[in-house]
Amino acid sequence: MNALIKVAKGVVIAAIILWIFPALFTLRVEPSEIGVRQSAASGVLAEDLGPGWHWRIPGVHKLIVLPSYFFILDYSADQSGAQKTLVIRTKDNNTVELDVSVPLRIKPGHAHELVAAGNHVQDPDGRFRYQRLAEETATSVLREELATLDSVGFYSTERRLAASASALKMLNKQLEPMYLEAESVLVRSVTFRDEYEKQLQQIQLNEQNKLLDAAAQKLAGVQQTLDNYVQGTSAQISSRTQDWVKRQAELERAYQVGLLPVEDAVPGTVRTKLAAMPGPEVEVKRTEAAKLFGIDTASVSDAYLIGIKNIQAETLEYKNRINAEADATEARLGAEGDSLVARVQGEYEIKLNTLLGSPAGKAYVAYKTAEYVKFGSTLTFSSSEGIPSVLRLRQFAEQFMGAR
Repeated sequence: MNALIKVAKGVVIAAIILWIFPALFTLRVEPSEIGVRQSAASGVLAEDLGPGWHWRIPGVHKLIVLPSYFFILDYSADQSGAQKTLVIRTKDNNTVELDVSVPLRIKPGHAHELVAAGNHVQDPDGRFRYQRLAEETATSVLREELATLDSVGFYSTERRLAASASALKMLNKQLEPMYLEAESVLVRSVTFRDEYEKQLQQIQLNEQNKLLDAAAQKLAGVQQTLDNYVQGTSAQISSRTQDWVKRQAELERAYQVGLLPVEDAVPGTVRTKLAAMPGPEVEVKRTEAAKLFGIDTASVSDAYLIGIKNIQAETLEYKNRINAEADATEARLGAEGDSLVARVQGEYEIKLNTLLGSPAGKAYVAYKTAEYVKFGSTLTFSSSEGIPSVLRLRQFAEQFMGAR
């Protein structure tokens, strides 16, 4: 029993130690914070502490935490309606109100230097001293850098962005000794006096109209160029269409009729004329045909000079002539064949009749006829002679042979 009590006391004491030890000897740094350890003996540790648990000795070490996220310097009207906009006098002596935001943060890895400089303490308004110094520096830089623009420069996006980039560069240069950095300078809106706003709107309208007129003029020039191109293209199409129609007609005539003049429509006349032409004239016609057809002179045959129609006429005449001769030959040979067949058929029938009229022929006929004779299955003596007909076979054979 005493041993169990001792074990229970040990567990309780261990739990108390495990609960008190982290509370006394460790501190937690949140993910949105930067930790800086400050020692009463050695001062600020030259290292930033990241998120997590970090040890310390009570009475010796002090853990200072600072925000690691961006804090925004916002030069705009707050929720209460109080105006905190940045008022700047432009280069041309005009007043402009700017709605500007500047995100800033402690430079990563330099929080311990900021603490060593003493800028981590909080002012009575609850802000850190480095935030107040950053706002004062940013206000001074923005007033100095953005004042280089004239009124026209503020509504010119390119010039305004260039001035913002220059202000950001100068701001980071002045924030570097404070161990701070700015991410950007965001100019959200630009407001002039009401009188100048009206003038500015008119100026912007004039600029837009000027751009519109320039664009319209450019469009008119491009449209004129397009119209000229379209007209030129149409003219070329008409010209080339006429050339192609002419060439097509020439090719059609050359292919269909040939290059030799047709004076007689009788088939074969053109070929006869070509055969009668002298060699030099034929060569001239071949050269002309090669140029017209777009082929080599050596490839120009007589068919190109004669033409398709003449060749078709010759072919049709040859076909009709050969068909007529073939039909005549067919009729003559058919008549001769029919005559021979009739003569042979007559001789065959004469010889067959002569053969069948002989005794042997008559016997053959009687033999073939006897195959078709049928006698009754019952014998009767109805004959006047008293002898059944089936028993008078010789008489039947003589009758079949024509003896009676």
